[in-house]
Amino acid sequence: MSRRVSLPAADDLFRPTAPAPPDEPRAAEEPPTEQQREPKKPSGRVRHDEKMTVYVTSDELLDLEHARLVLRRSHGLAVDRGRLVREAIAMVLADFEAHGDDSALVRRLTEE
Repeated sequence: MSRRVSLPAADDLFRPTAPAPPDEPRAAEEPPTEQQREPKKPSGRVRHDEKMTVYVTSDELLDLEHARLVLRRSHGLAVDRGRLVREAIAMVLADFEAHGDDSALVRRLTEE
């Protein structure tokens, strides 16, 4: 009897598990208007497939950690720094989508 273990092929390991999304809306369907779209929500506590590295100063990291600890102590919310950053990004992008040129993001980026 052979002691070799049979492993699945790469095609089996990296196959799509969900149907591919349609490329374009069907001719009979109208794309949703801005008012019909639901606001985007942050992904929360799920396994994330994409990674982005962001460099911050030590003061920014301390501020982030302080906010995380205050959320835990004062509000009973045990969140990690990644979730805190994703929530902040979702808030900023929602404000930008809703207010465009008048958004806090545009104001802060043009203050320099």
